[in-house]
Amino acid sequence: MKRNLLFILFPLAIMVMAAAPHDFFLLPENFFLHKGDKLDLHLLSGDTFVKQQEVRYQPKNTLKFTLFEGSKKTDLTKVAKDSAVPLVDYTMVNTGQALVDMTRIVETDDASRDNFADFLTAQNLDKMAEKVKNGNQFRIRQKYTRYIKTLFSVNDHNGNAYEKVVNDDYEIILKADPYQKKYGDDMSALLMFKGKPAADASISLYIKSISGNVYSQNFITDKKGEINFTMTREGIYLLRSVRVEPTKAQDADYESWWASYTFPFSSSDEVPNTYKEFGFGNKH
Repeated sequence: MKRNLLFILFPLAIMVMAAAPHDFFLLPENFFLHKGDKLDLHLLSGDTFVKQQEVRYQPKNTLKFTLFEGSKKTDLTKVAKDSAVPLVDYTMVNTGQALVDMTRIVETDDASRDNFADFLTAQNLDKMAEKVKNGNQFRIRQKYTRYIKTLFSVNDHNGNAYEKVVNDDYEIILKADPYQKKYGDDMSALLMFKGKPAADASISLYIKSISGNVYSQNFITDKKGEINFTMTREGIYLLRSVRVEPTKAQDADYESWWASYTFPFSSSDEVPNTYKEFGFGNKH
């Protein structure tokens, strides 16, 4: 299958984007649970799939926090407690695939012209970055919204939660079941913006292996808003995308939408096991 790959897979050095918001991503304590186990769900922030800090549950900053298990839908805002770490310790009573979707409120961030241009360049928005660099505005204000998903399973991998469409303004949707994949298999994902396929958009894939190394690929979506990639190694996969547009709103110069989706890929139910074993907790 032809792939719209921009960069070859390579280990990433740790880097932090100064004066720009970090990615937020959800990670269960365990990706493979059993019926009756607790779902200990963590919200982490950082860049290039490297944890910078753990985010406590903030009810005032959370618009939506939902668990999907087959046909069952649970509003986790009624379960999560203010400032909780992990966000929830919810008992799983249904088997099969499960998906958690979180939407954060609109937030704002100020950056210098050069730092904001660098941020745009990192999102493969070179033309917009050049325009900012050549502008007269010294400080740039950005408002942004985060849409965050994670996929895990209970007892077995039955179901199709992986492709659940939750109708977020900016949404990543898996087009194939990662639990059915083997090494070297093709995988695909769809990016949607306000209900329509987001063509010619940048998506990054990060894979965190059991060794703690992070591997990266960058893609541009096709006319259908889709990308194709290969399942190359066991670990935790993170798909993320940022869309940035100028805005005429009085409270910001630019608006951005951040989407992330984490899921495991393993040849057994033992690896990946806990997020700590991948360097997100106290083990490393």
